[in-house]
Amino acid sequence: MGKGWQAERKRDHYYKKAKIDDYRSRAAFKLEQINDRFKIMREGDIVIDLGACPGGWSQIAAEIVGETGRVLAVDIKSIEPIENVEFFRGDVRSEDVQNWLREILDGQYAFAVISDMSPNISGNYSVDHARSMELAETAFEFAQKHLKNGGNMVVKFFDGDMTKAFVDTVKLHFRNVKRYSPKASRSSSSEIYIIAKGYKK
Repeated sequence: MGKGWQAERKRDHYYKKAKIDDYRSRAAFKLEQINDRFKIMREGDIVIDLGACPGGWSQIAAEIVGETGRVLAVDIKSIEPIENVEFFRGDVRSEDVQNWLREILDGQYAFAVISDMSPNISGNYSVDHARSMELAETAFEFAQKHLKNGGNMVVKFFDGDMTKAFVDTVKLHFRNVKRYSPKASRSSSSEIYIIAKGYKK
């Protein structure tokens, strides 16, 4: 990243607020705003956070579900421990992750699957859009395995020509599906979150 980007980030309101509030990333406020509006998670829920590194979304999820809930976080990169968050390092598509979840859930299902996964940015928008949609589809397939009936899903992707087909598919499996861009998303960003509520198992 260039010096201009670094300087812009340091002027960013949510970047500074994350530092003050001791959140690991400005993305924490995106999930906070999503949950304030759509009530994806509640106290006592089981939540699975995909692509959790560096942990901002897991921090917010842990605050919401409280000590009676559980946050299960997965990423290919390690994260520093977070109170009330159980972390597994691995690819969400791997059998290792599936085995860990089967063991830790012990027959239970999650109330929410959340994903802020993002591809490595190439600078070619068509490529980045396609890669982001691949991750979104991975998260959706994962949610179908681990969500309870009536559960919720939040997934990020970069908007583009593949968006409609993906949203239409998700609508077949959830009772209420919306596209949403929280205020904490940068105005220059093409990222969109799909908010899917009421999983039909």
